[in-house]
Amino acid sequence: MSGRWKIAVICMVQLLSVIAGGLLQSCADSTPTPRGHRFHAGGESIREVLATDSVSRYERLLDTMPEPTVKMKINHHGSYGSLFGDSNYIHWQEGVTSGITPLTDSRSHWQLRRPLEKLASCRDFYVEKLSHSVPYVVPEAAAMVHEIGRRFNDSLQSRGGGNYRIRITSVLRNPAGISRLKRRNVNAVDSSVHQLGTTVDISYARFAADPEVTVARSIDDLKGLLAEILLEMKKEGKCYLKYERKQPCFHITVRADAYHRN
Repeated sequence: MSGRWKIAVICMVQLLSVIAGGLLQSCADSTPTPRGHRFHAGGESIREVLATDSVSRYERLLDTMPEPTVKMKINHHGSYGSLFGDSNYIHWQEGVTSGITPLTDSRSHWQLRRPLEKLASCRDFYVEKLSHSVPYVVPEAAAMVHEIGRRFNDSLQSRGGGNYRIRITSVLRNPAGISRLKRRNVNAVDSSVHQLGTTVDISYARFAADPEVTVARSIDDLKGLLAEILLEMKKEGKCYLKYERKQPCFHITVRADAYHRN
């Protein structure tokens, strides 16, 4: 290649680099902002916008539970294992009746027997980052989770306050996810009902402490309060419950008929 051609090629490459850089900058400048927000001339960052966004604010938590804690009145009704001992068979039978057909491949995701609703962190509850499940449930289960969260919050305020939310730790799983989980968690043997979209796990060892906590509460008291709410809903015929010990959570399956009556 002659010297002139080499110079021409180098110039062309440089020109294309400049053009590409300008296009990339143009794309960056035109990145759509979150709905309901506008960037100001002062250069408000995406991080700053998300900090005030109506969804992301429910993702903000304290890293540790605040102390010292204030004791709260809890009504104990017996051992949790005895109160919440519904067998996996009962959970499975309810799930088969009111849930989806287990997801097996990508095609099955588009051939659902029942509609699914997404659970996202909100004022009623906090959804943890899920590694073995996805945050989708049938509509009745979504209504149940919101009800648990609201009743928990209402009871908390009626007993002196405190800004805490329940934590969702597991939702909809597929067979592959359950197989992986079995290698780490013995409770996964009893968790196949999570394939049906009717069941969630709510932690009793961790609660979401919001930055605006006004009254510090202990884990034991929050666990006792949550157990009270779940026992009431169990007696009302709204859910089946199992108290898990290996992975500290309440394993909860919705009784769909109760939400059809409401």
